[in-house]
Amino acid sequence: MTFWTLFWMSLDILFFAAYLIAVFYILFDLFSDHTLNGWWKALWIIFLVFVPFLTALVYIVVRGRGMAERSQRRRGVVPEDDSYRPRPSANPASDIVQAQALLDQGAISQGEFEAIKNKALTGRY
Repeated sequence: MTFWTLFWMSLDILFFAAYLIAVFYILFDLFSDHTLNGWWKALWIIFLVFVPFLTALVYIVVRGRGMAERSQRRRGVVPEDDSYRPRPSANPASDIVQAQALLDQGAISQGEFEAIKNKALTGRY
C-alpha cells in the first residue's frame, strides 16, 4: 500500500465520518423540532436516504439558523437581548466629570471611576 493510497483512504474515511455526524445531527434536529409537521419530517428523511449529500446541504442552508436556535434552547442558552448592552455615552465628557465629582466626594473608588470612564468612552466595561 503506497503513501498516496493510504492518504486518500484516510481522507475518504474522514469525509464519510463528517458526513455521518452531519446526518445524525440533522436527524436529531428533525425529531426535536416540535414546530415541523410529521409529514415534512418524513419527507426530509426520504430525501436523506435517496439523495443524501444534496439533502444534507439543502437542510443546513434552509434550516441552519433554526438548528442553531433549537440547539441553544436545548442547552438552556437564551439569545442575547441587545437592549441592555452597554453603549457609548452620548456625552462622555459630562459623564466623566460627574464620575470625577463622585470620586472626589469619596462615593466611588478609583477602580469604579476608571470603569465609568471606560464605559463613557467605549461602551464596554
